[in-house]
Amino acid sequence: MSLTTHIVNFFFSHRRREIDFFREHPAEVQELQLKYLLEKGTQTSFGKERSMQNIHSIEQFQQQVEVCDYESFCHYINRTRLGEQGVIWPTPIRWFAKSSGTTDYKSKYIPVSAQGLHEAHLQGPRDVIAFFTGLYPHSNVFSGKTLTLGGSHRIEREGETAQTGDLSAILIENTPRWANWRRVPSTQTALIADFEQKVRKICEETVGENISSFAGVPSWNLVMLNKVLEYTGKQNLLEVWPHLELFVHGGMNFKPYREQYRQLIPSPDMKYMETYNASEGFFAIGDDPSRDDMLLMLDYRIFYEFLPVSSLGKPSAAVPLSGVKPGVNYAMIITTSNGLWRYQIGDTVEFTSTSPYRIRITGRTKHFINVFGEEIVVDNAESAMRAACDATGAEIAEFTVAPIFMEGRQKGSHEWVVEFRKRPNDPTEFARLLDLALQRVNSDYEAKRFKNTTLMPLTLTEVVPGTFLKWMQDRGKMGGQNKVPRLFNDRTYVEQLKALGTEQH
Repeated sequence: MSLTTHIVNFFFSHRRREIDFFREHPAEVQELQLKYLLEKGTQTSFGKERSMQNIHSIEQFQQQVEVCDYESFCHYINRTRLGEQGVIWPTPIRWFAKSSGTTDYKSKYIPVSAQGLHEAHLQGPRDVIAFFTGLYPHSNVFSGKTLTLGGSHRIEREGETAQTGDLSAILIENTPRWANWRRVPSTQTALIADFEQKVRKICEETVGENISSFAGVPSWNLVMLNKVLEYTGKQNLLEVWPHLELFVHGGMNFKPYREQYRQLIPSPDMKYMETYNASEGFFAIGDDPSRDDMLLMLDYRIFYEFLPVSSLGKPSAAVPLSGVKPGVNYAMIITTSNGLWRYQIGDTVEFTSTSPYRIRITGRTKHFINVFGEEIVVDNAESAMRAACDATGAEIAEFTVAPIFMEGRQKGSHEWVVEFRKRPNDPTEFARLLDLALQRVNSDYEAKRFKNTTLMPLTLTEVVPGTFLKWMQDRGKMGGQNKVPRLFNDRTYVEQLKALGTEQH
């Protein structure tokens, strides 16, 4: 064990005991979070409108405060952006995380208060270190530096007070100076708006550094790391950074990319930790390397509620943490110290355990296909794709799926637009296995596919390498937490992608 690791491990031992407490007393901790938030809410315009001073229970809170999404809550946010304070949080809010989302082109401005910044957004990375040092006390990861690939937005000023930018840019601006000595690239490079220019500068700045860990979204990091190999002429990343030991990833399912990372970093000692962080807050951490889920963090000044996806049009069906059941697909609703009140963030999760509370991300409330009653969610699609790749040895770069609508007497089906990193020997067999895998993970799809009753076999459409990257670039969604939409209920995206990069094989 390095001396630095020993010191860090000792420093975070107290925090691990606090985490153990909320593992054992989740309902009590969540009630304390709500009590704190309500006390602050009574001092706001939003809270006074809803008589928060009279709320003394979860039930009253649910009755007096409505569930909202960005569209129904943004007028409160806009008042704050224009300089009016005390609207949604009692202390001044100066920062707004700019998030364009993946289902429309409109920018969203998510408030980030000083409390939310320090109690959630920055506490999450600290807890990653707490977990890591507890799991791997003999690690030498702290002997090197951490490479972070953040978003591509510069900080922009809104009027005289508010500042907006990608969340990662906001975090860079607010990370304590003492924590920056281990981080690369330079702040100037990290905030470059042009993704390709930023990656070139990262290559120039970091190939000579002792990089022991890196962090970010798997897809964009994969692009960057392949550029590093191209820049250096090396075969794998251990030839560039021999002490590479940890990848902290989040923002999307890692499974479709796992094998590609293993090839890039062929070390049995390489460790991967998943996190669930978003513009709205930091929610969960993969604290157990033997499990494929994450621990829900309950003491970040966030009160959680969960609405069964089957009841999306019925907000009264939302339940607090104590009411969730494993295996149910839920839309997540949060109340936070960033001034978000019963805010539906658009993500869907499934509980894998309720003692302690563990989750895995299943998709987005707007990312699904249910044209024919098949109710395909992102987790279904990614699991099926992973199974088909495992069976054929193929590797994907990206994919998206859309329905093929019924026309006349023709039955419907799904079209999968796929960019392979490594093509299968027989694409037709790949498509067949993909279809079978999707039936295994989704009984509704299986029923619609039975004897081609409603749905015909899926159609596989290949596009040339680089198509998805060019498509994201054309849409201004490069880097950061921008993600390729896996599923969409109409054909807008697949038609754009096919026009950009269809190739016949």
